[in-house]
Amino acid sequence: MRVAIPREVKLDEHRVAITPDGAHELVRHDVDVIIESGAGEGSSIHDDDYRAAGARIATDVAEVWGEADLVLKVKEPQAVEHGYLRADLTLFTYLHLAAYPAVADALLAAGTTAIAYETVQLADGSLPLLAPMSEVAGRMATQVGAHFLERRHGGRGILLGGAPGVRPARVVVIGAGNVGWNAAWIAQGMEAEVLLLDRNLDRLRWVDQIHQGRIMTLTSNTAAVARAVADADLVIGAVLVPGDRAPRVVNDDMIGAMRPRSVIVDVAIDQGGCVEGIRETTHTEPTFEHHGVIHYAVGNMPGAVPHTSTYALTNATLPYVVELATAGVAEACAADPALAAGLNTRAGTITNPTVAHALAQLSSPEA
Repeated sequence: MRVAIPREVKLDEHRVAITPDGAHELVRHDVDVIIESGAGEGSSIHDDDYRAAGARIATDVAEVWGEADLVLKVKEPQAVEHGYLRADLTLFTYLHLAAYPAVADALLAAGTTAIAYETVQLADGSLPLLAPMSEVAGRMATQVGAHFLERRHGGRGILLGGAPGVRPARVVVIGAGNVGWNAAWIAQGMEAEVLLLDRNLDRLRWVDQIHQGRIMTLTSNTAAVARAVADADLVIGAVLVPGDRAPRVVNDDMIGAMRPRSVIVDVAIDQGGCVEGIRETTHTEPTFEHHGVIHYAVGNMPGAVPHTSTYALTNATLPYVVELATAGVAEACAADPALAAGLNTRAGTITNPTVAHALAQLSSPEA
């Protein structure tokens, strides 16, 4: 199988889907690897590093896509890439089809086999290819929130950790999964007052045991979220339903009750967002204001730290890439149920039930 890695074209996306070590591992398995020239530059990886690993560098993006049996990417194919999709191609990347139905339409029309990092799922329910970027995004969420709380960036002018004799910022994190826990952990480390909400009591017990009360935990329900949000300086939305749209847990009335110039960071935006009225923003224009509240909803947050993110992501994806490249899609998915769960489209049909349900809901008249 011939594996190709094009340069990412999503706005301000600087990650790359393979490192030189990953390319070397594939070459060692007698797999041909083609890298688009400059694909790794944003992550401080140079073409010569890939050449030294045995990969071939191509300058023509059409050649990269056209010669590939398996294309590795980081983000969903953008509109300018849809023309490269075809029936005999396998695509392995983050897809988030519930948030990007136009991408689903393009994959179905082309008949492309598409495997989504975010729905590869182990028997215990964990998401091994989503976890690394969830960790990065969670840690970034607190950092970003602290930045926009500064007065010159539109915020309330609050230092997250406060100062001696001055109350620190109150940070409310909704969702105690990988994103939420990492966000709460960093906020606690910056000496903020942190409240973490989730419906999973076992998860909250675990957080409480690990942090010994330094992160306050609270069972999540509508009334509890409303009270917490109203008193927050920074709200971080970290709710996930694998493969499906994120539920709206912060409604417009709750936002209207927040303090002026407080900040919301919705990390769930790549699954549609968990804040009512949220819309995806970019690293170039990362925020907008609604009800006097600063909203941050960048869909590729880890792309701001591409060197760290690339290595964290590819450490997790490489074993699956080797499976696909050496055994082919059918055999690899038959041998690995986790990888089979990642299969989202094949031969013009949606193959993941959760994704199919989410897309059906979007296309229904009531949606």
